[in-house]
Amino acid sequence: MAEPAQRPENGQGAHGSERPLGPAGPQGSQRSHDSQSPQDSRNSQDSQRSQSVGTVIVAGLANLAVAVAKALAGVISGSAAVLAEAAHSVADTTTEVLLFVALRRGSRPPTSQYPFGYGRESYLWAFVAAVVTFVVGAGFSIFQGVDAIQERHEKLDATAAYVVLAFSFVAEGISLLRSVRQMRSRAARWRVPWLRVVRNTPNTTIKAVLLEDSAALVGLVLAGAGVTVSELTGSPVWDGIASIAIGALLLVVATTLAHNNIRQLVGRAAGEAVQEEIHQELSRVPDVRGVDRLMTMQLGPEDILVAVKVNFAEDATREEIEIAADEAERRLVTRNPAIRYVFLDPTRRRP
Repeated sequence: MAEPAQRPENGQGAHGSERPLGPAGPQGSQRSHDSQSPQDSRNSQDSQRSQSVGTVIVAGLANLAVAVAKALAGVISGSAAVLAEAAHSVADTTTEVLLFVALRRGSRPPTSQYPFGYGRESYLWAFVAAVVTFVVGAGFSIFQGVDAIQERHEKLDATAAYVVLAFSFVAEGISLLRSVRQMRSRAARWRVPWLRVVRNTPNTTIKAVLLEDSAALVGLVLAGAGVTVSELTGSPVWDGIASIAIGALLLVVATTLAHNNIRQLVGRAAGEAVQEEIHQELSRVPDVRGVDRLMTMQLGPEDILVAVKVNFAEDATREEIEIAADEAERRLVTRNPAIRYVFLDPTRRRP
């Protein structure tokens, strides 16, 4: 924090430069909960990360299988909408690879050059994944649709398209259910609706999988509708319109994901629920009389930095402040294992 703080020492107030309060009191430095938090907190965080990796792997394998099937069906049937869905699945598969890279590189431990770790790098790779969806998926789908409308290709062979679309719907549905289960488990911790977690979660990787799987199911419905109407009317125009609609859907998904990752790359604060938790835990610490200023930053999908100016009791001694600071950090990292770094700046409330 930039402004100087008033620091009590031996019961007397004194002005000084701001320093993080760590294990050795005012002379110490920050400490992470990796070495101080309870074992169950670390296990909870590791579990969430492994769930994210598992969700990405399942989604990637499903998309790869579906992409091959759709491409074959698109060629056999001559459907622009099915080929658009094949491009959709290729884009999703590429996205899952990039999201896997994001999770792996973002979870690397801190170094002397990167003391807060590499968590925000995961947002960079997730942003690249959104660009791939925008260019490969949306661009190809819209191109196929326009081409189908202009060229007026021969009558479609719908049988192969229906079979593959049905298979794809099942595969994408399985992947979506896994993503929803993970979101529900996160929502249970906060006791909020899981859709609210989807909107506010800093884990853009899981959000990407969820949105892409949802878009995949909607895209399959659009492709099926386009093939059906084209078969009934004998006009391939409807198949082309469905392909363009799939491209527009992918544009919305890609834009949404890109916007979410940009906000995190800039340095977004932790959510309101997390900040409320921090206020609640600090208010329960002995000798703490209030919070002057609370600042948080999302360092990665599962990592939060907390910097706070805390008002201590007027008669609190140096030793009591050190004990209270340790207690505050213990409470915070136990309540929320994503809180990885805690900086406390003790101040004295003036009458």
